[in-house]
Amino acid sequence: MTAITCVVDSKSLLGESTYWDVKHQVLWWIDIYGPTIHRFDPRKGRDESWQAPEYLGCLAVREKGGLIVSMASGFYFFDHKTGAFDAIGDPEADIPDTRFNDGKTDRQGRFWSGSMFEAEGKPAEKIGSLYRMDADLGIHRVLEGIGCSNGLAWSPDGRVLYFTDSHTPFVWAYDFDPASGGVSNKRLYLDLSSEGFIVDGATVDSAGNYWLTVPFKGKVLAHDPSGRRIATVDLPFDLPTCCEFGGPDLDILYVTSATLRREEAALRGQTKPGGLFAITGLGATGLPLVPFAG
Repeated sequence: MTAITCVVDSKSLLGESTYWDVKHQVLWWIDIYGPTIHRFDPRKGRDESWQAPEYLGCLAVREKGGLIVSMASGFYFFDHKTGAFDAIGDPEADIPDTRFNDGKTDRQGRFWSGSMFEAEGKPAEKIGSLYRMDADLGIHRVLEGIGCSNGLAWSPDGRVLYFTDSHTPFVWAYDFDPASGGVSNKRLYLDLSSEGFIVDGATVDSAGNYWLTVPFKGKVLAHDPSGRRIATVDLPFDLPTCCEFGGPDLDILYVTSATLRREEAALRGQTKPGGLFAITGLGATGLPLVPFAG
């Protein structure tokens, strides 16, 4: 039986970037607009947090210790023991109307983060890109012409990359070269236009099924590799944002959510919007995430 529990009533503005740290059995996640980095320890029921100097995009555990994060101004290392952020590089320093958003590590330990248009009062433009950072800290633009980078995930064998532009109802699949990190053969994986859905964060389970969040509609969906829907989870809040499997057996789906600075009336009747939630009883298990190799 599926159960949905709020494990951190954080009232986040924009919770995102769930990363299960297998080694330490904790969940790292963020509030983009907080801007706050969180670490939830389910064994202790404790959530710690650190303030960031600017809007966050995403994060991953680093093999050498600490985290790698993307923020509004590019890529950084973060040492949670000292609170220090060390800049690596900003491939969009010349583009003032974007910030970094969704991302994670691939199965070879490269770090990926995409950018999105964000400029209040201006019409949306598809000027964002998806970037890959290799272990040598080289930053490479892989995809461009994006409104809002989201839905990044890899098949269990690491040979298919999934990606969405949340300004569209489409999820795309690409052939992925594990050796080079290159992509090719773009093809449509999901078309959610008939339901009026877009996709935010996503992950892939051990069977290769793609789990995604549907913001503003209060749902988590799962599709098999062919694109057939195999599960629908209705949530007690309307704005899920990101998801990842965690727990000792990788069978708990952690889901972040958002309030997006909305008035109280818009959130009335919802269960702890902006919180971090744990979904159990899905009958699925995830795959261990790989730390950044650099």
